[in-house]
Amino acid sequence: MTYKAEYIWIDGTEPTAKLRSKTKIMAGSPVAVGELPIWGFDGSSTNQAEGHASDRVLKPVASYPDPIRGGDDILVLCEVLNIDGTAHESNTRALLRPVAERFASQEPIFGIEQEYTFFDGARPLGFPVGGFPAAQGGYYCGVGADEIFGRQIVEKHLDHCLAAGLGISGINAEVMPGQWEFQVGPLSPLEVSDQLWIARWLLYRTAEDFNVSATLDPKPVKGDWNGAGAHTNFSTRAMREGYDAIITACESLGEGSKPMDHVKNYGAGIDDRLTGLHETAPWDQYKYGVSDRGASVRIPWQVEVDRKGYIEDRRPNANVDPYVVTRLIVDTCCTGLEKAGQV
Repeated sequence: MTYKAEYIWIDGTEPTAKLRSKTKIMAGSPVAVGELPIWGFDGSSTNQAEGHASDRVLKPVASYPDPIRGGDDILVLCEVLNIDGTAHESNTRALLRPVAERFASQEPIFGIEQEYTFFDGARPLGFPVGGFPAAQGGYYCGVGADEIFGRQIVEKHLDHCLAAGLGISGINAEVMPGQWEFQVGPLSPLEVSDQLWIARWLLYRTAEDFNVSATLDPKPVKGDWNGAGAHTNFSTRAMREGYDAIITACESLGEGSKPMDHVKNYGAGIDDRLTGLHETAPWDQYKYGVSDRGASVRIPWQVEVDRKGYIEDRRPNANVDPYVVTRLIVDTCCTGLEKAGQV
């Protein structure tokens, strides 16, 4: 008896990493992730090594049922290691792990809203050849063939994510033709990041069967069109229990050099998207507010009413590395709550 294990990893491409994968044929019955073997690959072809010493190592860290192949086949998320067993410099998951462990007692959880855009060749799906569609807005959460493009792919992707056991909490059409969003969470920092990467892989792989590409470009169409973000919702136990902790978290994100420390790690091309227009704050300014989609960080209106809940960091790009954004938010907010004695 054999089964297929699709080993998936994040490469070293800059400024935005790509997903890579290859198939390993496994003998016997499926085993727990800790029992899956390490595997090697050519890092010189993934921007993770030079040709004279190109071997790199894939270490399985999470596995999921493979909804595309079905049966006993699995998807295996891997960290990239050097041959001496140390984390490769592109391995941002290894940097998140100790931060998540340090602040685990505060019970941080995330929900990430992944926006993306379908392309048919060189143009967004739904854009007429040689021209532009009607202005944005009417497509948001729309219905009908004149406003919605790619729903069949979106529904198939959703089914695949659910079949893989991912914590998908919703989908919706966005403000531009061919632009969509799915949400992952609420989950712990490592879980939400792992599952977002797997959901991205499934998005690309699903769209492939329809001869359509999906991009996380933060500004896929220049001009008067919204960009694509990864709005990141965050809370700790203290934030879920009281409003003072909500304010402390918002203030912590705006303290000193923190706004720039975060923004420069929130995805390549962020200044193209965070212009101060199209439901964004300027990239070089920080503010927070209740129900304010023009703020860097939004406090949902229901949170103010309930005096507890979560905050939404609206700055991360669609192409952000979730291991990086969750690490930065946990470190900044949880440290601020510790200093304020609100843990």
